[in-house]
Amino acid sequence: MKILVGMSGGVDSSVTALMLKEQGHEVIGATMAIWGNTGVHKRIQEKLNNLPTDKKPTHGACYGPDEKEDIEEARKIAESIGIPFYVFDCAEQYEKIVLENFKKEYLDGRTPNPCIWCNSLIKFDVFPKLALANGINFDKFATGHYARIEKEGDRYLLKRGLNEGKDQSYFLYRLKQEQLEKIMLPLGTYKKEEIRAIAERHGLKVADKPDSQDFYEGDYNELLEVQPKKGNIVDKSGKILGSHDGIWNYTIGQRKGLGISASEPLYVLQLNKDTNEVVVGGKDDTMKDSLVATKLNWIPFDYLKEPVTCQAKIRSTQKPTEVTVTPLENGNTLVKFEDMQKSIAIGQSVVFYDGDIVLGGGIIDA
Repeated sequence: MKILVGMSGGVDSSVTALMLKEQGHEVIGATMAIWGNTGVHKRIQEKLNNLPTDKKPTHGACYGPDEKEDIEEARKIAESIGIPFYVFDCAEQYEKIVLENFKKEYLDGRTPNPCIWCNSLIKFDVFPKLALANGINFDKFATGHYARIEKEGDRYLLKRGLNEGKDQSYFLYRLKQEQLEKIMLPLGTYKKEEIRAIAERHGLKVADKPDSQDFYEGDYNELLEVQPKKGNIVDKSGKILGSHDGIWNYTIGQRKGLGISASEPLYVLQLNKDTNEVVVGGKDDTMKDSLVATKLNWIPFDYLKEPVTCQAKIRSTQKPTEVTVTPLENGNTLVKFEDMQKSIAIGQSVVFYDGDIVLGGGIIDA
């Protein structure tokens, strides 16, 4: 089988390419370049060029000005395991699709997850399509994600990785059937330690390379490119407790760095774009037992016809919790939790599971 492997320069994708080659497949390595020379990338790069070395952000994200190092790392790995390697420029599409959504969501007082947007619309869509457009034909597209894809009947199912602590299915819930059909995820049955051990046995220099910890390694304000906008920090009754320089500097559930004092710890409850207010309250005020999700994507079926009891996560690191999901007339869903949930953030994703099977998910809207 001819397989295109998306290589990031990290240990997971490197071992993916190695394993598939050892299994006898014809493997092609490729990396998507998402840091460009125009737009927001160019403006940030100019700022970083003027910073002293000790003030520049350290490498540790999937998106940043030092991606050239990762690309060269991926190129060297491809050479060492004996496969061809290509780089495809996805920077323009990344800026339009991922960064513009990221900026709009933050400025609207929402908390987006750019990695989910990138996976469904760039990494598993624009990227492999660019390879095809450049004359590289392949049967499957593989990555180093810790999740599984299996076919049952006429549907492709996305399942959790067997290594619970490393499972990345939460970030892949927006994949469509036509994408899942073409994807291979060889690491879904492995533990991270096993992958590092394989890399070390084969002398791959990335065996001990740390994982990316965030989507961007710098200050989010560099991506938002907005001037400070003074507003009030208020309690639930509207009483002014302090001021802020922009609602985009806060996240739901945030406790530290509010710059106000009170008799009890205060948490961010709401970011109100219309009034330019950050609403805060006590710990109990952060708890909710329901949410409304929009922009749903379902995997085992096309849409939800009737209420279903399943499990759900509102954060990638959270253990799935019991919920009842009810379809609404407008195509959205009402999600009712069995237990109270802390700091449900509008703009983040809720992902539904039936055991190991990913049913789908949506964007938290209320």
